[in-house]
Amino acid sequence: MTPTKKTREPLFHLVKRTTVKPWLPWAVRAGALVAAFLLIGILTFASLDINPFKVYKFMFEGAFGDNFRLMRLLRDLAILLLFALAVTPAFKMKFWNIGAEGQVLMGGFACMFCIFYLGGKVNDALLIVISLGASLLVGAIWAVIPALFKAKWNTNETLFTLMMNYVAIQVILYTIKVWVPTGTGILTPSPYGNLPTIGGENFWFSIIVALAMTAIMFVYLRYTKHGYEITVVGESENTARYIGINVKKVIIRTLILSGLICGVTGFLLVAGINHTVSSSSAGGRGFTAILVSWLAKFNPIAMIFTSLLVVFLSKGMDEVMTQSGVTNSFFSQVVTGITFLMIIGCEFFINYKIVFRHHAKAGGAPQAPTVAPSEKAAGNDAEASPATAQTAAKEE
Repeated sequence: MTPTKKTREPLFHLVKRTTVKPWLPWAVRAGALVAAFLLIGILTFASLDINPFKVYKFMFEGAFGDNFRLMRLLRDLAILLLFALAVTPAFKMKFWNIGAEGQVLMGGFACMFCIFYLGGKVNDALLIVISLGASLLVGAIWAVIPALFKAKWNTNETLFTLMMNYVAIQVILYTIKVWVPTGTGILTPSPYGNLPTIGGENFWFSIIVALAMTAIMFVYLRYTKHGYEITVVGESENTARYIGINVKKVIIRTLILSGLICGVTGFLLVAGINHTVSSSSAGGRGFTAILVSWLAKFNPIAMIFTSLLVVFLSKGMDEVMTQSGVTNSFFSQVVTGITFLMIIGCEFFINYKIVFRHHAKAGGAPQAPTVAPSEKAAGNDAEASPATAQTAAKEE
């Protein structure tokens, strides 16, 4: 007779949390953030020989050190927040729009196109209106192209939107070569079609628009019919079709909305801040916005804080590099990437828990002994026999 091989239980296994206490997610995220800052201090001390307390001091000085740095932080926060607001409706619908970078670039390009050919020929106020309309139109078109392909032929939206980023970059590079055939190939800032300054600063329009768009997007996603349809389509397209939602229409409409916000962002970058356009005008913020939106769980209000965290780390680590005499930003990017990896990784401990073998045995509820069917039947007969005897006695 062949002996039965004993199966060893694993040392631990993962169990999905069925009920999560309201304070647990925030406690885990706060712990991950504290651990990330401790890691920043350790890595910087080990690599650059800077006291960790000085590292934290330099970081706060780089972000909030004076009025200029504070205003710069608010400007970058507003632009990043607009990027995040643009991708959020599509992401909530599980349409993975990776093309915000290209959509913003094309919105800015449309604005610069109008300024280049109409600047000085029409009134500045009219030029601003024309530039804004062109930015909205081109941004929406650039976003809706992959939506149409997705709705019609079910193409992969991730690859499609990603490739369109590179198309947008090449369009801008080619056009700048046409506009600037000689010299550095850099388009100089234009004096025409620029938004008026507020308090002597050129980025207050971006901050005001970002705050207004945040409030509008929060209401749109949470309290409107369109927001409800986006949520349902994101949870299950089959369910959406079953209750009568036109999925294709929702996809196209949502991407038009994303494109419009990208168009506004491109317009603000060109007409409000840079007054020119280049292939690097978006600065990679289209990809960073994905992280901002995801960390905030697609909540526009929470995106303000996740955007602030991203910009604070970027500005703070730049100041640390400056104080240490390092001219490149490689180490800063590595440390920032590790920090966000820790913050993202903490979501695992919110959704799952690790149960070790001896804990599972100790904590498990005692199981009732298994009863064979024949024994159960015999027991039933035994229980029934006294009642049968009493009935027989009565009949006698």
